[in-house]
Amino acid sequence: MMTLRKNAVSAVLAAAALASLATGCDQVEKAVNRGGDTPCSEYTTQTPKDRRTTVTKFLEQERGEDATSNPNTVDLSVAAIDLMCGAQANPDTPIRQADLTGVFVPK
Repeated sequence: MMTLRKNAVSAVLAAAALASLATGCDQVEKAVNRGGDTPCSEYTTQTPKDRRTTVTKFLEQERGEDATSNPNTVDLSVAAIDLMCGAQANPDTPIRQADLTGVFVPK
């Protein structure tokens, strides 16, 4: 009886630990992510999910937490940064500086 109770408690604790790890991954990823300081060369190699995380952090850095409340804002920003980073003359340009002039003049 005591062993069954110990096993049940261990299973509950293990499930709680896994749940906290799973939800904490996004938080860790966001903490490591450099947001607007991410160079275009790094940004263009990220997965779509990582790009979205990078752009979300960048928008929050620039405009505060409210900037990402509308998912369309993030989607449009990802599309714009995809275009700008894909055409930058200097691939080390941070995404916050990627713009039309950088296509013609290395920043």
